[in-house]
This record gives sequence, C-alpha cells and structure tokens, in this order.
Amino acid sequence: MLSFASPWFALLLPAPLLAYWLLPAYQRRRAAIRVPFFADLARLSGAEVREGVSISRRSLFRLLTLLACWILTIAALARPQWILPPIHQDRPARDLLLLVDLSGSMDTADFTDPFGNKVSRLAAVKQVLEDFLARRQGDRVGVVVFGNSPFVLVPFTADLGLARQLLGEMQVGMAGPRTVLGDAIGLGINQFAASAAPAKTIIALTDGNDTASLVPPVEAARVAKDKGIVIHTVAIGDPGATGEEKLDEGALKQVAETTGGGFYRALDREQLAQIYAQLDRIETRKVETVSFQPRIELFWMPLAALVLLSMLAQAMRLVRRPRRRVAEAVP
Repeated sequence: MLSFASPWFALLLPAPLLAYWLLPAYQRRRAAIRVPFFADLARLSGAEVREGVSISRRSLFRLLTLLACWILTIAALARPQWILPPIHQDRPARDLLLLVDLSGSMDTADFTDPFGNKVSRLAAVKQVLEDFLARRQGDRVGVVVFGNSPFVLVPFTADLGLARQLLGEMQVGMAGPRTVLGDAIGLGINQFAASAAPAKTIIALTDGNDTASLVPPVEAARVAKDKGIVIHTVAIGDPGATGEEKLDEGALKQVAETTGGGFYRALDREQLAQIYAQLDRIETRKVETVSFQPRIELFWMPLAALVLLSMLAQAMRLVRRPRRRVAEAVP
C-alpha cells in the first residue's frame, strides 16, 4: 500500500500560482527606438505583425517542464513509502532464573531415574530441568550455580537449547563443596538489574544448609521482594540429614513466603517432577506480541525523475541555441 510520511507538503502545490498572482511581473529596461509608424514599416518589408499576446510552443514547453519539476519536488518532500504487510513477533515477557546447588551432597545417589536405576540428586535435577525448560518457550532463562561461591553459568537468554546444553554439563563440586544460597540469591538479583521483563522469577534448588553466605538467605529475599522478584524454593534430599548436608527447611520456607513464592520438598525424582509440573502451571508462559509494518522509502523515485527531467530540458535548450545562431548568420 502506498503512503506518504509527510503528506502536508502537498499544501505547497499551489505556491507557484500564488506567487504569479501576488508578486509583480519581472521587468527589464532596455534601450530601444520607438517608431510611431512601425506597423507601416513592417508591412512594407513583408513581415507579419501580430497584435495581442500569444504563447509560443517553446514557452508552453518550458511552463509544462517547470510545472512537472515542481510536482516532482513536492512528491519527493512528501516521502512516499510502500507499506508491507504487518509482521508479528513474540517477545519474552518473563525472566526466569534457576539457582542450582552444586555442593558435594548433590552427588548422593538417593534418586531413581525413569528406568529404576539409582542416580545422584544432580542427575535427577538435570533430567527434570530438561523437561521443564522444554516447556518454557517464550521466556528468557538464566542459570546460576553455587557452592563455595555463586557463578553465572548461563546469562539470561531466549536460546533454551543453549541453556539445556549447559545445564547438562554441570558437575558436582565445580563451584566448591559448600552451600551459599544467600550469596546466590544476591547474584541472581544483580542479574535482574538490566532486565526489562515485567515478570521476574527465581527457582532455587538446594539440598544443604547455608553456613557460608555473607548475606543470609532471608535478608537476600527481602531485597528480592523490593525488586519485584518472586522466589520459589525446592528442598532436595533427606530432611533428616545432619551437619553441612542438613536441610534448613525453615529458612527456605521463609525465603519463599517473603517474596510471595512457594516452598516445595522433593524426596525423589517423581516428587521433583511433580514440583516442576506445578511450577509450570503457576509460572505460566508470558509472551508480549509486538507488531510492526516494514516501510520501503520511495522518495528517490520522484527525485530521480526530477533530476532527469531537468537535465533533459537543459540539454534541449543547448541544442536549440546553436541552430538559431546558424539560422541568424545565414543572409
């Protein structure tokens, strides 16, 4: 569809006519001999005397050329555009961050895979996260792993294939043997600093007790709430464990309640899968549809026609003048 970006330039179309009406005619003084009997002399010499005003073909051609040039100028200024059909694009409206505990206790083989084999807690988490991420099309996903310190494994990305690949390469102990959930939440909050998504969610998975964080998990959760971030906590493993592997379920519940999230306990792979199915229903996929119409600029067409017409008119004037001079030189 043809459209004009600046159609108001069309108001300038009658400008030459207004100038013709309102401005005085151009006059030039030249020395001349005034003869009262000029008509008689012309008649005796055989020349034809025309009375009144007439428009020659030459002046008519010049007038039409100037008129066409003015119309093409206005057309170029109005910026004609060809509007293409609208394009619809889905844009992620949620940023989802996974906090995964890689402490030494995640190597405990107390989970069962779909084939009945005993696998480590981390292996079970990988399998369930693989299915969970497969259903998150439309979200941006990031991953933070933590042990002695938290590290960003996957910055926020809409490439869920890349996130799933890097999650599959996680290994127990790669971030240290201890558990710093509070620092991991703090790093996760920093990851949301540049996020413009209206919905921000953290899912934290841990099987240990936070004993080394500089910021307690509950304090970090309060900061997350102020930033509009919802945290869901998932406790993995045996709640009866002691020492470093002991689960501090009270702290995990408080973290979730502070931000308006939920606390979940997973004692085996089946429960873990159910938790993620429930989270998938709670954290429904959010997508913003953005529509725009591409436009192709066409102003160069009347501009090119204007240049060519001007050059052609000037060339015709240059061709006619030598012929006239030759004709005048012949006696």
